[in-house]
This record gives sequence, structure tokens and C-alpha cells, in this order.
Amino acid sequence: MGRPTPTYQIVGFVKDAKYADLREEPVPLVYVAGAQDDRPDNFPQFLIRSNVPVAAALPAIKRAVSEASPEIMSEFHTLQSQIRDSLLRERLMATLSGFFGFLAVLLATVGLYGVISYTVARRTNEIGIRVALGAQRGHVVGMIMREAAVLLTIGLVVGSALALAASNTAASLLFGLKPHDPVTLALAVAALAAVAAAASFLPAHRAARLDPMAALREE
Repeated sequence: MGRPTPTYQIVGFVKDAKYADLREEPVPLVYVAGAQDDRPDNFPQFLIRSNVPVAAALPAIKRAVSEASPEIMSEFHTLQSQIRDSLLRERLMATLSGFFGFLAVLLATVGLYGVISYTVARRTNEIGIRVALGAQRGHVVGMIMREAAVLLTIGLVVGSALALAASNTAASLLFGLKPHDPVTLALAVAALAAVAAAASFLPAHRAARLDPMAALREE
């Protein structure tokens, strides 16, 4: 009522941007001069660009503000510190997720190696019998490796399906994490396959090299 309609002069265009949070969708924003803002902020912010180190520039800036008006209260923060503080939650979640992910991989590899190597070692008697009956040691080791490969394949298929099903939940917790990352999945599969191969080959090769009579006496 009786308020003049403001007139704005467009001086440029900017892309849609995220303003308050990394997780929000980019939204249209309008930047206006402080004198043209219908609802000015009680705590305006100013960006100061300078090639002078912060420790040297702050006293001069504070002195200039104080000379303009001693009643002005001011706070100074570097842009890097503000970005770092805004990403504190994301960095904490990434650190915790990385630690527990590493721990899970470690437990999985140790457990897989232990189970497979124990299973193969329990078959020392069988390996001794096969060698005593004329089976080639290479063929016996190959048989053990193939059986371990079948079990590994079943485990990897089931595990990959569960990982893909849970990936959306992980993506919601960490910013920038892709729900389906083929490189990470391939690395995990390759690591577990290498561990399973070593866990089956080493005990089988050791048992196949034993004297058949010694292998038959193994408990």
C-alpha cells in the first residue's frame, strides 16, 4: 500500500546453485545489492578477497571497521574454514565408514582364509589316498582348487547381491557415494578370490607333496 515497486537492473546470469547444504538440489537464486534487498539480514556478510596473509590483513580490516563505526560488531572466518566446518558431518561419516569398511574386509579375508584352509587341511587323508592310488599331484591340487572356486563363486554372487541391495542405504549416508560402484565391487571380488585361491592352494599343495603314508596317518 503506497509502496513503490522496485526496479532492478539485470547485470548477469548465474546457474542454479546449492545454497545451504550439499545434499539439497540446486535451486534458482537471485543476488541483489544490499540497498535493494526488501528483507535485509541483521547480520550481513561480506566476502573480502586479498593476497595478503590473513594474520596481516585482519588488524587493518578491524581498524577500518572500527573507524567507520565503533558500535559495529564483526566476526571473521576464512572461506576454507567455513567449508571445512560445513563438511564436518560428511567427513566424520566418511572416516567412520572407511574404518569399519576396512575392518569388515580384514575380518572377511581372515575368516575366509581360515575356513577354506582348515577345510582343505582336513582332507589330507583323502589327498594321501588319491596320491597312493596313482593320482597326479597336480590333478589333486586342481580338484581342490575347482571345488573351492565353486564355493567362492556362490559366496561372491550372494554377497554381491546383498551389497548392491544395501548400496542405496550407504549412498544416503555419504555425500557423493555412488549406489553402484563397479570398480569397488570388482576390487572386493578380486581380493576375496585371491585369498580363497591362496587358502586352497597352499594346504592342498603341501598335502600333495607329503609322502602318501605320512598323509594317511594325518588326523
